[in-house]
Amino acid sequence: MPQKNAPSSQNNLPSRRTLLKASVGIGGVGLAGCLDQFGSETSKEVDSEYPSLGTYPVTGDIVKFGFNVPRSGAYSSEGGDELRAYKLAVKHLNEGGGWVDSFDDLSGDGLLGKEVDYAIGNTETNAETAADSARRLINQDDVIMISGGASSATAIAQQEVAQEKKVLYMCALTHSNDTTGKDCVRYGFREVFNAYMSGQALAPIVTDDYGSDLSFYQLYADYSWGQTQQASMQSAFEDEGWSQINSIPTPLGTKDYSSYLERARDSGADVIFLNHYGLDGANSLTDAVEMGLDEEAELIVPLYNRPMAQAAGGAIDGIYGTVAWDAQIESDLSNTFTETFQSEYNDRIPSGTAHLAYAQTLQYAAAAERAETFSPPHVIRELEGHEYDIGMGQETMRACDHQAQRPVPVVKGLPESEQQEGVFYEIEELVSSDQVSYDCDSGPAAQCSLGEYGDE
Repeated sequence: MPQKNAPSSQNNLPSRRTLLKASVGIGGVGLAGCLDQFGSETSKEVDSEYPSLGTYPVTGDIVKFGFNVPRSGAYSSEGGDELRAYKLAVKHLNEGGGWVDSFDDLSGDGLLGKEVDYAIGNTETNAETAADSARRLINQDDVIMISGGASSATAIAQQEVAQEKKVLYMCALTHSNDTTGKDCVRYGFREVFNAYMSGQALAPIVTDDYGSDLSFYQLYADYSWGQTQQASMQSAFEDEGWSQINSIPTPLGTKDYSSYLERARDSGADVIFLNHYGLDGANSLTDAVEMGLDEEAELIVPLYNRPMAQAAGGAIDGIYGTVAWDAQIESDLSNTFTETFQSEYNDRIPSGTAHLAYAQTLQYAAAAERAETFSPPHVIRELEGHEYDIGMGQETMRACDHQAQRPVPVVKGLPESEQQEGVFYEIEELVSSDQVSYDCDSGPAAQCSLGEYGDE
């Protein structure tokens, strides 16, 4: 589907390319496209055109991205797959291949006439560490853009630094409503859906399967993501006629969930929500199944990922959840990403977090090409209101809160006998964006105030 910049009151300073070209958008199968042939003069940076801001202008023949991922801590598995995808995206930007061959904006010969390089940081799955690492990437490595995530607390901390330093932050995995709600910033953009959208996608499907007028009990990770996840599940399922008995916070990194699960069992709830992610999610779900809770109540894990599903094994059998993306989603772009990732990494099937990392890197690069500059405010305006497709159908990077309006894959875990390498759940439905979206004055967006571009 063609991609373009939708009208926006905030997107009020179009680039020269927008004025000169009759069509600005990602081509029919890729990110938005100029009509230039690769290597034309419009792909060259003109540093003198805009004032210095953040790490702009970029001097020399190299432009550097910063990839700030959890290489240790509770979400380190996600960080490893993100990093694989980031490196693949940089390779494709410099050498061609993957989506770059489909995106009209990107030549496969660097970015705006420069070779793309990168520096790596470690968030340690800790918000304070993530912020310190982001500052080092900006101050010491002069990165023009930062991407990364896994824990929403680390993502929110990084985008606060991004706003302060005037360096774009392209969120990878962050599912908390707050990222594009009360903690939103002008310099942060989120591709993945949030907890509110997960609730809107799950509630009708699960209610149709399990019935209405059920009671439920929630355990949730006690930080930004888990807190907004708990609230979103409560709201969405109570709207379907369910009633919440109680919800209990659990510390990030908990190894043994049995005491919390016993309280859930004693409540007599029909359904137990396990709002945990990564290895925490694998531990809580495995403990629940080993205790036999799946025989006494239905279990739901609202947000899955591949490392969690792999670690949980047969415990995920029949358990509903949502995922950022999955290689089972059939489209030209999804298939291309899977094939190029497998070719690069010894047949390893990419995860949803890898897909996010790859997409966010190329989204930034394509926006810089459309803007014909690395100047942050102009790249931001190219992203705001942008329509595109990254393998799941039409999406929009909304201007009012920088939240992608996108489909949500709802999945159900496979029995262990049917699981294969990289395939752990079946896709129940790819819920369209219009079924989970919300207006700019409602939901999490109602609390969003983006702040300044920096060139006012």
